[in-house]
Amino acid sequence: MILRIFEKYRSTIKSRSFFYMETKKLCRCVLQGLSEAELKEKIFEDNLFQVQSGNRKKEIAHALFERLQVLDDFLMGKLAGGDVETSKMIVLYSIMKTDRLFYEFMRDVFGDKLSLLDPVLADRDFRRFFSQKRQQSETVGQWTDDTLKKLKQVYIRILFEAGLLKSKTGEREMVRPLIALDVQKHWRLLGEQKFIAILTGD
Repeated sequence: MILRIFEKYRSTIKSRSFFYMETKKLCRCVLQGLSEAELKEKIFEDNLFQVQSGNRKKEIAHALFERLQVLDDFLMGKLAGGDVETSKMIVLYSIMKTDRLFYEFMRDVFGDKLSLLDPVLADRDFRRFFSQKRQQSETVGQWTDDTLKKLKQVYIRILFEAGLLKSKTGEREMVRPLIALDVQKHWRLLGEQKFIAILTGD
């Protein structure tokens, strides 16, 4: 299990999404003990993700295997069989664990706004965040405005699909999620209290 945040800034998330049902399907297959060959058959021949393009199947599979790598057996079990709200938070956790910039956005913008009782995610919040990252990081500083625009769109879509935004446009009211107590306890045992704080604003 990987317990660290990926160190490099990447923009690959702009062509990815929350992939909740896809992650849940793949997680169940892994928990069933399918071999690598059987998993590939499920993905490519049985079209597990319900997409037509072979390249898109590969792209989704790569992203989801990367995300599942940061989950231990307990979290994978909760993702596969837990309540919807908690399992969505585990998927979001896996995204934060594998994408440094998204993690920092959740920490510096989403979590901070919840803690300050300012539960509206506005366009200016994205502009301020990306402007700061451009100044702090040579990598982000080289990204085009179009890349940052796509990242903003994907971040909003992920948060909306995770149930943390009431809408994708206008006044995007933020939602404080309910996370199962046993999952919160498990994260604390792993030393991952920061993720609870980010998601709840505590």
